[in-house]
Amino acid sequence: MAELKKKGREQTRKIYARHGMNADRVYGVSVADLKLIAKTINGQQDLACELFETGNMDAMYLAGMVADGSKLSKAQLNRWAESASDLQMISEYTIPWLAVENAKARELALEWMRSKKAHIAASGWCTYAGLLSTRPDEELDMQEIEDLLARVTKQIDAAPNRVKMTMNNFVIAVGAYVKPLLKEAKAVARQLGAVKVDVGETACKVPLAAEYIEKIEEFGRIGKKRKTLRC
Repeated sequence: MAELKKKGREQTRKIYARHGMNADRVYGVSVADLKLIAKTINGQQDLACELFETGNMDAMYLAGMVADGSKLSKAQLNRWAESASDLQMISEYTIPWLAVENAKARELALEWMRSKKAHIAASGWCTYAGLLSTRPDEELDMQEIEDLLARVTKQIDAAPNRVKMTMNNFVIAVGAYVKPLLKEAKAVARQLGAVKVDVGETACKVPLAAEYIEKIEEFGRIGKKRKTLRC
């Protein structure tokens, strides 16, 4: 933690704050620096868990780089998802990274999607999208995915801000990674059109799902699975 605090930069902290992160829980360490530190503690599961439990975003993100999600209990993942409020880098990236590696991934994703807490619901949509991108189609429940697409069309307008973003990304994930449901995903994407999300004082833009899927199709990459959700 002392090393993280030392590497923190005020400008980086301000950037994270503009993106909606709770500045009181951030040192402002760059992802590049976190990757370097991660290499020095790779495989240290207990240390990764201790880092996450600090509640500091930089430490939590570092923990996600190091921890093995398959070794975490469902109770741990639930607790960690709960603790990621106002830290979208954790709720929408770190938590899904770890959850997708866990045997309870689908179960957790479906439970989290139903949460009335926006950051947990966002983790759920991101986790299920992660499953689509990493699991073979034969391991996926096509009817369940179609039902989730229908849920997006019905619920997205009334969904909390970041949940709208992750629902839109879920539709893109279906179109990009689940070839048997490409037609259905494109139809939903066209129906959604431009999804309005408040991105704060940033230049971030919400991708148009229909255009995004079409670009992937043009590149001939529909159905190309990822080896890992981590980046």
